[in-house]
This record gives sequence, C-alpha cells and structure tokens, in this order.
Amino acid sequence: MSAASEPTAVPAAAAVPAVPAPGEDALVPVVVVGAGGMGKAWISTVLRSDTARLVGVVDVIDGAAAKAVAEVVPTTEQAGIATGTDTLDVAQRAQAEAVIDVTIPAAHHPVTADALHAGLPVLGEKPCAATLAEAVSLAGHAEATGKLFTVSQSRRHNPHLHEARRLADSLGSAGIVNTRFSKAPRFGGFREEMAHPLIIDMAIHAFDAGRVLIDGTPVSVTATSYNPSWSWYAGDAAATVVITYDSGAVHTFSGSWCSPGVETSWNGEWTLSCGGGSVAWDGETPPTACPADGEQIVGRAPAADARWELDASLAEFCAALRGGPTPASEVHGNVWTQAIVEAAVRSVDSGQRVQLADLLDEALEGARALDSADGRSRALQAWKTGRAGLSIG
Repeated sequence: MSAASEPTAVPAAAAVPAVPAPGEDALVPVVVVGAGGMGKAWISTVLRSDTARLVGVVDVIDGAAAKAVAEVVPTTEQAGIATGTDTLDVAQRAQAEAVIDVTIPAAHHPVTADALHAGLPVLGEKPCAATLAEAVSLAGHAEATGKLFTVSQSRRHNPHLHEARRLADSLGSAGIVNTRFSKAPRFGGFREEMAHPLIIDMAIHAFDAGRVLIDGTPVSVTATSYNPSWSWYAGDAAATVVITYDSGAVHTFSGSWCSPGVETSWNGEWTLSCGGGSVAWDGETPPTACPADGEQIVGRAPAADARWELDASLAEFCAALRGGPTPASEVHGNVWTQAIVEAAVRSVDSGQRVQLADLLDEALEGARALDSADGRSRALQAWKTGRAGLSIG
C-alpha cells in the first residue's frame, strides 16, 4: 500500500481491545522496516502511539533509514533510535520486541520469516506476501516459531463498517452485499503499468471488508475486468468480482479507477440486503438501516476515542503482545483475503469460476516447496489441505 494511493485524513477502525495503562514498561519497542512513503506514515503512527515505542528504522538503501528519522522524528527523540540496512542487527541493537514490515511485497516473505525465527512478532503491511504460496508459507513459519504475525488491513478497523455489520445482524444478517467503487486517481508509476491494478492494489480492501460483514468462509470467485478506451492505465482499471460464501451469502464488487466525474468515497458505497430489510453505507458517514416494516434508522456515530486505520492496527497488535486477543487479521485469517485477490485474477485470466479450496491446495504445495528449500519450518507438513490448515491455525 502506498501513502499516495488513498487519502490519510479520513480514519478507518473498529473498537480495539484494551491495552495496558500507558507507561514505559507497557509500550512495545518496535522497529519499522521500510523507510519510503508508507514507512514514514508508520513511523508517525508509532510516534503518536500510546501502545508502542519507536526504537529503530531499517531500509535496504544505505542512509534511507537515517534520513527518514531526520525527517519525521522530533530532534529531541532522534538520538535513541537505531538505524541501518539489516533488520535483525538493528532490532538487536535497539532491543526491539517486534517488527513492523513496510517493505515492498516481494520482500515481505524473507523479512517476516527472518524476524519470526529471530523471536520477533511481526505486523506487516498488506498484502501478506507477494504470492499466495508465500502467504501460506508465512502461516507455517508463524506456527513453527509460535510468534504472532498479523497483517494490517486498515479498513477492517472502521467503526462505520462494524456498525453496518451490527445493523445488518439486527435485520437478520447480510445475505447479499454490493459494493460500488468509482474513482479516477492519476498515480503515475507502477500502478499504471500493472496488469490488474484495481483488483490487486485497491479491491483487496473491499474484499477484506466484505469478510467483516458476511458470516462464513469464502468459497468461490468469478471475475471479469476491462479497460475503457479513455483509461490511462496499461492494465485493466475496472472490474466486477463476485464472491460466494459457504453461508450462502454473495458479495459483488463493481469498481473502476478510471471513472472521473461522480466518484464514491475511497471506501466505496455499500448496500447490504437482509431478511428483515437493508443497510446502506456511503463509506464515510454512519450507515443507515431500512427495516422492511419500519422507519429508517441512522447508525451510531463512532466513539470520540475510537482508533482508526494504522493507529487501530498498531494498538490491536500491541494489545495481543501484552496478553490481549489474537487479531482477526492474524496470518491464518488474512490469507483468505489474499486468496480472494488471487482467485479474482485467476478468474479474469481463465474466464472461469475459481474454487478457493483448489487454489489453497495449490498454494500449500508451493509453500511446502519454499519451506523445504528454506529448511526452518516443517509446520505445513501437518496440514491436510490448505483450507483445513488455515481453519485450524
């Protein structure tokens, strides 16, 4: 995720588990790995946190970590922060307890696996890894080390999203979920060269949010993508994706990154159909419920102290390290979101419906090959199927 891909002024998170009372001993000392735009956003997040303490910054480019510290960290606090190009070296020098991995996706697997085997829990930026096989492999490394690896799906932490879920449950639960997304950003750079920019870089947020709203486990994905004649993207900048769940619910995402004019919010616009009525959410303000036999109900506004986006992801991670509940985006749970993304791409390319069970079994085979070459984890040998391993984990 890039800091330029979405606005950061509008928050997004649900209630976060209680954390220990503020104090030096309660704060989790963390190292941020990756000093680019998003890395700097995470540095700022840690600096304002009452659950974590910044003790180090790492970047593969020599001098980049020190530069980021000089730009973001107040001068009076810079002396206590270690920097360098090697994660484990900086973590050891800084006496860190955890790592925040904000590297490019291709680096997620080695950075996270190395940290876990060094005894360091990891909070990673989405996606979990560059490929589904690497994501499944990291689930195995987390099992082998017994260390927490969770992925920051920041939009999952949105009070409005969870209020929409509450309203839907009051109407009998969501059985049909529709998401409309329409924006026209001109990013430049790698997104405009990707084969599937919308599905891979943006729709992942909606897919993950859908999992918050819908009971059950995703089963299959059918997708089509297209690129209008006026598009400034090389790859398909628009797509329709249909996700079916074992509960019988269906989530349909229809989105575009090249639709100037009438645009939705960055969270999209949502309609949830339930047995007793429907719920509507514009992605920015409290959702509303429309009971079949009653008047419209406006959802509750977030609490004044609600945590949003990166702040919520960090607080939830630190709470887990201090004895709180395991985050919902722990790697075993988050792999399902990445599986939906990979299934959507596979469906577009093949023109066929993709079964997630088959995709996960294929990823498990690839992950076992990766782990065999690596030699540090045999946890996946106990998995009977990809789906079963993720469910047990």
